[in-house]
Amino acid sequence: MPGFGDIVQKAFYLGVGLASYAGEKAGGKLAELRSQVQKLADEMVARGEMNTEEARRFVEDMMRQAQQPQETGETSAGASDSEPRRIEILDVEEESTDEKPPQENVKNLRDQVQELKEQLEKLKREQ
Repeated sequence: MPGFGDIVQKAFYLGVGLASYAGEKAGGKLAELRSQVQKLADEMVARGEMNTEEARRFVEDMMRQAQQPQETGETSAGASDSEPRRIEILDVEEESTDEKPPQENVKNLRDQVQELKEQLEKLKREQ
């Protein structure tokens, strides 16, 4: 039976292998993207829509954007990258004809909490 050290070593090697594979795949995709962007820039130069200097800057800008991490959502002002993303929970009040008045809802919730407390105390005593 392999020891704990062997398992840790194999896990480490697996992680390194996966990182290497992901790097190779990303490099291949970037090379493919550069080729496609270069073709597009060449076509635009041929049509006279931009000159060669603009085409070179266009390709560089597109590659720089492709290499930057994509932001999936809006970040709050002043939040650093090391901080966790803040999640805001909004209360949405839906008006419904079958909804009980707020005071009755509060009473029902308090009753449920009281029942749960009683059940918990009963379970504690049985142990």
